[in-house]
Amino acid sequence: MSERVAEKKKRNIEPRTIHLKNSQGTAGIYEWVHSLVFAVAVVVILLTFFVRLVDVSGTSMKQTLQSKDKVIVTNFFYTPKQGDIVVISHGAEYSEPIIKRVIATEGQTLSIDFEKEKITVDGVELKEDYIQGHTHEEDGEIPKVIPKGKVFVLGDNRGVSMDSRSKAIGLIDVHDIIGKAQFVVFPFNNAKYLANPEY
Repeated sequence: MSERVAEKKKRNIEPRTIHLKNSQGTAGIYEWVHSLVFAVAVVVILLTFFVRLVDVSGTSMKQTLQSKDKVIVTNFFYTPKQGDIVVISHGAEYSEPIIKRVIATEGQTLSIDFEKEKITVDGVELKEDYIQGHTHEEDGEIPKVIPKGKVFVLGDNRGVSMDSRSKAIGLIDVHDIIGKAQFVVFPFNNAKYLANPEY
């Protein structure tokens, strides 16, 4: 009799034990899905408001950046600084996004000697070891002092770059700057941090 009671108790316990395991498994899956959705939401918010992945197109920033490089661009509380590489939504007469280097910001004095290919900002001649090609004159006006809310930008590959020397680009409004290029992340053999030059 005691063996039958024990067997009956065993049968009554087993379904409850199996049910408990299933509940724990469902809860585990729910927590995993919840964590995944939260992580995706955080990534989407970061990519939308703080960080962007941008493809470089063209050769105007050679040798610093190559065409088809993928760069991480940040814009959280960003204020343009001299030497920054920035992504710009458009120029004065040019509707496509461009990527250039900030040479001078609002209030700074600017002088370009095209014959000697020398750029002076606030009385200091820039040491531009990163440039390629010749810094030739174009059809734009070079201001002596950068106006409020504007920046003057140039490409590193001066021989082919369309930048603030050209009327098509001109001075850039700071509100048209999408953000600062921080890292090259692809291709891996060109991956690097885009540090500002020491002028």
